[in-house]
Amino acid sequence: MKIIKTNLNFEFEEYKKPLGFKGNFQTGCWVVIAFLKSEENFSLGIGVQSVLWSDASVFVENSVAGGNSLMFAVTQYALKLLEGSKIENPIETIEEIFPKVHKYAKKITDKENLKETFTLNSLVPIDNALWILYAKEKKNLNFFEIIPEEYRQPFKYRHKKIGCIPLISYSVSIDEIEKLINEGFFILKIKIGSDPDNDGDREKMLKWDMERIKTIHEKFKNYRTPYTKNGKLPYYFDANGRYESKERLKKLIDFIDKIGALEQVIIIEEPFPEELEIDVSDLPVRIIADESAHTDKDVIKRYHMGYKGVALKPIAKTMSMTLKIINEAEKRNMDYFCADLTVTPILWDWNKIFSSGIKTLPELKIPIMEANGFMYYKNWEKLLQYHPFYGKGDWIIPKNGVFSLNEDFFRVSGGIFELSEHYKTLVS
Repeated sequence: MKIIKTNLNFEFEEYKKPLGFKGNFQTGCWVVIAFLKSEENFSLGIGVQSVLWSDASVFVENSVAGGNSLMFAVTQYALKLLEGSKIENPIETIEEIFPKVHKYAKKITDKENLKETFTLNSLVPIDNALWILYAKEKKNLNFFEIIPEEYRQPFKYRHKKIGCIPLISYSVSIDEIEKLINEGFFILKIKIGSDPDNDGDREKMLKWDMERIKTIHEKFKNYRTPYTKNGKLPYYFDANGRYESKERLKKLIDFIDKIGALEQVIIIEEPFPEELEIDVSDLPVRIIADESAHTDKDVIKRYHMGYKGVALKPIAKTMSMTLKIINEAEKRNMDYFCADLTVTPILWDWNKIFSSGIKTLPELKIPIMEANGFMYYKNWEKLLQYHPFYGKGDWIIPKNGVFSLNEDFFRVSGGIFELSEHYKTLVS
């Protein structure tokens, strides 16, 4: 297929409360819409920008609008590269343009060491648009069937239930956590690594994390769930690279063990800055990679450092790259699941259809995926209405903490190939 026309736009979506992680806070995001047209078809791809997640240094060194503008400019540059080009499939296309796009991103951010995740995040709306256009050209709107044969091996399942993981950021209170658990949410993703006095003191960070974990565990240690093999609530701690040494992380793990919570910890995600390259094979918990697993090559590298799993992010690193990442993880018997980027309901379903086909973590009875937008977007109900299956798809929002997937969900692949009329008006 040949791309004959492109367009790009965005909407700013405000959060109803700050989202705290990596020692900083995010107060909203840019939802980006990419338009692609071939001779016979057209498509829209949606993405959510997170400069803080993808490269915190760009977030810190620029204004919020400035950082978002830089990422948006990278998306625009990539679109221009596609105009007039012939496309075989999305994976090959992203592979082909990525070096040029990343070079451009390093130039405009003035960062030679810019993280590849920044560029991948910028490519998500384009990649989604490519997959939709590819499916239309193939006249096959089935997610699992359009995946190239060499990447299908991990997608052995068709799960009927997926546990929804809410995000417990720095600002989420114990009362709010209790409300979530009482509503049926059974796994907690807890952000650690706060900078309580904004002075960069890592010892204060450790003490804050210890107190936070202790408070949560004392409150909820006796709660039960039918979705884990031991019946207890699983804990998932996300450090976003805030721990600067293995020694300090060990202090945290020893403390978690001391208060009797270690058996409930199923994940510690991204504890160290990626450049430290610390071996974690001797730690008594599952350490998984997120930001540091920019590409499939990084997954192999982290595996050799003792990482037991990887957080999959089709909605943040492109579906094309995520297929390559899960392929390498599966070869090495690593664990994986889909994590969020505080995305909109339409993007939830890209993660959802992906999650419905892959294996479950050993401690759990059903697969899980993170989906936290309902906790943070100020206009969440409006965003739900932009979904092309709003009011028709029972799978769109979780009930009792679980997404229930029916025949209609699989028939329409979660609705990912349908166009949102709202976003269409922004680029048509």
